[in-house]
Amino acid sequence: MVISRRGASSLGCLLTLAIVVAIGYFGVNIGGVYWREYQFQDAMRQQVRFSSQATNDAIIADLRAMADTLDLPDEARKITVHRSQKAITVEARYDEHVELPFLKRDIHLHPHAASTP
Repeated sequence: MVISRRGASSLGCLLTLAIVVAIGYFGVNIGGVYWREYQFQDAMRQQVRFSSQATNDAIIADLRAMADTLDLPDEARKITVHRSQKAITVEARYDEHVELPFLKRDIHLHPHAASTP
């Protein structure tokens, strides 16, 4: 009994695997930027949720501590808090620099949170 085998090379599989690994490796840099921005914005949402119990200065201090913890750029610590009688808005603007092998880019981020009146 003769079993026929396909004479395919494993080079195609290795090339595909190398591409997937490269995308994953370089994607971590970009993904990390957006993950930190998401965590910072989540902290802002939490501060807004409990804003009736905290002053503006306390909110800013807590969010600056979070920016330090996340190792965000210095401009992320410039947090603004706007209050009206029915709503509160917290926001920051900053740029993160990402370097890939053939690409260097600044990503502009604007995390914010607002209460609904």
